[in-house]
Amino acid sequence: MTELVHRDTADGVATLTLDSPANRNALSAQLRRELIDHLDAAIADPAARVIVLTHTGTVFCAGMDLKESRGASAEQQGITEVPRILETIWTSPTPVVAKLHGPARAGGVGIVAACDIAVAAESATFAFTEVRIGVVPAVISVTVLPRLSPRAAQELFLTGETFDAARAVEIGLLTRAAADVDAEVARYLDMLRLGAPSALAGAKQLLTRERPASMSEDFAQMNALSARYFAGEEGQEGIRSFAEKRKPSWAT
Repeated sequence: MTELVHRDTADGVATLTLDSPANRNALSAQLRRELIDHLDAAIADPAARVIVLTHTGTVFCAGMDLKESRGASAEQQGITEVPRILETIWTSPTPVVAKLHGPARAGGVGIVAACDIAVAAESATFAFTEVRIGVVPAVISVTVLPRLSPRAAQELFLTGETFDAARAVEIGLLTRAAADVDAEVARYLDMLRLGAPSALAGAKQLLTRERPASMSEDFAQMNALSARYFAGEEGQEGIRSFAEKRKPSWAT
């Protein structure tokens, strides 16, 4: 069986490539399983400082494989695998960067939303097409709604309208729309590799944590967290490298 997701690790970057262009990189059962396996392997690999999720062909991901979904049971439709993919990306301690040279639809947009940084070609388009085929963007809403402005989510979930990369940046789905996607992603990778691995993981947790009701409790928790990082191995190495005017060990 031909592999539909490839993983290559070099220079601290694990690149996962969706390679099923014949069906526009739709989330078939095989692709879902392979993507989960490669995500798990990349996250567990200490040599992978950053994960890049990209694609072959003209489309990043067309969403669920509708040919497989026809007449399939809930389990066969990826009811557990798609949430697993989205949650793995969202909670990954290793930063995940989406690199799109082409459009994304439905579940593919959910994957883009789950990534920490998303860069797409200026010509890329997006749409939540679910309502137009009689379903709803239920699972992907878990990662999409925290990104999108409420008014945009209301409009685009209900209409299924196609929108461009500039609008995707405006409403919070994309980080950047770029004329040169490769160069822009390379710029982000250079910056991410300067961050200490544990500190990057901790920063991601800050962005998604549940905040306590009172400001004083919030400050107390954050003060304790900050102290642990300053006293930790990475924090001390970072302080020494700053004083000695050299790169820290993880950035060499």
